[in-house]
Amino acid sequence: MCAVSGVYAAVITPRREGPEVDLAAAFELVDFVSKAGVAGIVLMGPAGEFPHFTIEERSRLVALVVKRSRVPVLAGAGHSTFDGALTLAREAGDAGVAGVLLMPPHFFRYGPEDVRQFYLRFAERIKGAVPVFLHNAPQFTSPVPCDTAIELLATGQFAGIDDASASWEDFERLKSAREGHPFALLMGHDALFARSRAAGADGIISGAASAVPELLVAADRAIRLGQTERTQMLDCRLREFLQWMDLFPIPVAIREAAALRGLRVGEGAAPLGPESQRRLCEFREWFRGWLPKVEKECSYE
Repeated sequence: MCAVSGVYAAVITPRREGPEVDLAAAFELVDFVSKAGVAGIVLMGPAGEFPHFTIEERSRLVALVVKRSRVPVLAGAGHSTFDGALTLAREAGDAGVAGVLLMPPHFFRYGPEDVRQFYLRFAERIKGAVPVFLHNAPQFTSPVPCDTAIELLATGQFAGIDDASASWEDFERLKSAREGHPFALLMGHDALFARSRAAGADGIISGAASAVPELLVAADRAIRLGQTERTQMLDCRLREFLQWMDLFPIPVAIREAAALRGLRVGEGAAPLGPESQRRLCEFREWFRGWLPKVEKECSYE
């Protein structure tokens, strides 16, 4: 049985002006998603807008949330440099995380051989101090090609992969690769959650679960129980939310939805234009009408 499985909420990072992490609000969010039944929490991934914060701020948040959380915590170790990622991973390991998610260095683009060398050198330096999961998020940084991922996972030096590429072909290849070298296969793209979980993914790392965790938890339960009609209904609700998410920069809609649920999220990282502001008003109105239906459907067994 895979140690990391089920729904992991990739939570946003509540902000004060500065920017500065709002620790009290972050604790409220952790309590909120934990109470909804998620299997774990992911901090400082793309949904957590990690580039806005220093290594010290990120490490402090991780250490404090590990102490606070009732469920396992994964920490994003993504950084623009090798040394920065290594420091984040080591400090997260010292704090007691269940593992770190490691994407290739962000901003500049690196080729497949560069990515391969980055991960191999990282594994050599971390020396098993903390479980490391490959994080393929090509929307934000250099991709981890499927061939490269399979080769790296076959070394046994990595605990698994969070694949947010949205490639079903890659998912099936990764699933087949587990037969000889077991590893955790996590879906990192909400739109493929139901399909991948039913097909054998160990779990999902979901940004949407930061705002509507009960929806992902209910859908996951329906999938595991083989409740096909219920799974389809809840997946349809998730896709409705994702359609709105796609209209804005990540994670604008997640933050707005969380705020509408009474959670403190702080200001966004950048101002939006008039058209996006208009759509955001429409989203708020839609979400207020949509949420009660979802809450009712999620509570029904």
